[in-house]
Amino acid sequence: MENIALAEPGAHLSIWALFMQASWVVKLVMLGLLAASIWTWAIIVDKLVSYARMRVALNRFEQVFWSGQSLEELYRTLADRKTTGMGAIFVAAMREWKKSFEKGAKSPLGLQTRIDKAMDLALTREMERLEGRLGFLATTGSAAPFIGLFGTVVGIMTSFQAIAASKNTNLSVVAPGIAEALLATAIGLLAAIPAVIAYNKLSSDANKLGVKMEGFADEFSAILSRQIDEKVMQKAA
Repeated sequence: MENIALAEPGAHLSIWALFMQASWVVKLVMLGLLAASIWTWAIIVDKLVSYARMRVALNRFEQVFWSGQSLEELYRTLADRKTTGMGAIFVAAMREWKKSFEKGAKSPLGLQTRIDKAMDLALTREMERLEGRLGFLATTGSAAPFIGLFGTVVGIMTSFQAIAASKNTNLSVVAPGIAEALLATAIGLLAAIPAVIAYNKLSSDANKLGVKMEGFADEFSAILSRQIDEKVMQKAA
């Protein structure tokens, strides 16, 4: 019966003690997962703030755009500023519009195509900015549990090696290795669960913002198309 005596409760099983007693492989796993978790939360906070700002900027631009202010006046206001969202799409389209008419564009269809391409490129840049670093969340969410599992396997192997070396199945011999293995698993889940939840939410938010900007681009394209037709009719008259 002496071989199954229990270790003292809590003896050398604090988180810090487990980390310090772990092998260098498990330490690297834990440190990597902790770093991934910290960076994950930094991305989450940054994206939540930037998406909130983007929503406010989109709503503000829509109010100004549909307020009846002339397109030329709005373009002069935004042309020299660092614009984002709908503002960037609007400026890209107006810049192409003005360049084409300054050079005496003769093909309405070609002008419309160039304007649409300019807005598409601006929309693509805005979406890349919105979705930037979300891939890290997806990678962390899918890989972190398996990385933690790798640390778990190494910790369990350490426990069996301790049993083999001491030829003793006392819990005090097995517990540290098992505990460090479970700690590696816990850190892996700590990194993965927020990353998965945040990725799903932030991806959905980015898609909603993208749909809103794409809708504006379509509406503005229709407005410019009507103005192109009016200019062509004026020249024909």
